[in-house]
Amino acid sequence: MDAVKLSVRPSRGLVDEKFVILVQNAPPGVQLTVHAFHRCEDGHSWEAFAHYVSDASGSVDVSKDVSLGGTYSGLEPMGLLWSLRPVPGSQRGLRMRKMKVQTPMEVTISVQRGHGTQGFLDQVALASQAVERWYIAPGVRRIPVTTDGLSATLFLPSGPGPFPAILDLWGGGGQLVEYRAALLASHGFASLALDYLNSKITTETGKMADNTYFETTFRVLQQHPQVLADRIAILGLSFGCTITLRMAAYSPVVKPRCVVCISGSHVQPVDGTLEDIFAFYAQHNNKMEFNEENETIMRNILLPITADPALKVDMGRVHCPVLLVVGQDDQNWCACESALDMKEMMERAGNSHLLTVLSYPDAGHLIEPPYSPHTRSSSFRSVGSRQKITALWGGQCAAHALAQEDSWKKTLAFLRENLYAAH
Repeated sequence: MDAVKLSVRPSRGLVDEKFVILVQNAPPGVQLTVHAFHRCEDGHSWEAFAHYVSDASGSVDVSKDVSLGGTYSGLEPMGLLWSLRPVPGSQRGLRMRKMKVQTPMEVTISVQRGHGTQGFLDQVALASQAVERWYIAPGVRRIPVTTDGLSATLFLPSGPGPFPAILDLWGGGGQLVEYRAALLASHGFASLALDYLNSKITTETGKMADNTYFETTFRVLQQHPQVLADRIAILGLSFGCTITLRMAAYSPVVKPRCVVCISGSHVQPVDGTLEDIFAFYAQHNNKMEFNEENETIMRNILLPITADPALKVDMGRVHCPVLLVVGQDDQNWCACESALDMKEMMERAGNSHLLTVLSYPDAGHLIEPPYSPHTRSSSFRSVGSRQKITALWGGQCAAHALAQEDSWKKTLAFLRENLYAAH
């Protein structure tokens, strides 16, 4: 089988863009394994593989043919990406995240003889091809923002602008995480990734960021000459939803055109600071459970949802379109229960027409851009805690991948409708 050919098209593209993997010139009816390998920026290695049988012409088309086994099975054109997992022998608790968006995620796709399950790197591949997956499109500008004490990065789409904008808030792990904002800018939105839990922010004042910090961020975004000031959305994941909802409901300054909340909750002491919120969560830490693998199940921390109105954002005060994205197997947060409660609150207030809920069976907490590898659990330490845990995020691999792909498509459509369309 020396003449086997492998092609991946496109070999360079955005991470949410599909590719086609085609094996040709193999003998008809032979067993082949298609393998993907990626070495992260942190030095850890990830792989995925799938078993195929060549057709009568000696070909395998991953976008049309069924995988008979491996890290995924069935007809899954992008399975070699979303089923990536740490190679055997890796340390426990890994999560794949792109921290340098100026460089691509490099994946080597190869084809091997037979239906193998291990030792791929020790074998000679029949053919291989390197693939580049980018979070940032050509022409997108990356601009660090330190104005008024902010710790943020602004991504501007190519073209003259001005553009609708998105304030991108990640969760309780802190850090300045840029890859989602870079990808949003690649789809035509000015996007600001904000770090609001970094030690550089807290040590200057001795306290965590307060409402003023978020209001300042919103003003800075509004005043940028490449941003349409009245067309700004907020997108939050996990703890980022907590901030998103409280700002949308109570801030006299932050008036988003729409909001997107992924795997989050409205339960919090709404009159409190970030420190108060973390202290509130810490009071409920005794509700955490552990499974047989000593993975921490945090979803019971806020269950049952308290009936005290002072511990829930009043969703009747939210007057912009809201998109909630939740996984029904979220083991980290009470997102499903919060979504139901928020829906009931908005129905009572008469603004339920503003709410859209996307709820996905067997999806977990970490609903990321499409084709991101599913991480069921990983090492995690919240900024508000000194304890490092192995957090159980939940989700079943194939179902979670489906949720990521579908929710991303619908999130982009929601943002375009509310930020680009005339109202």
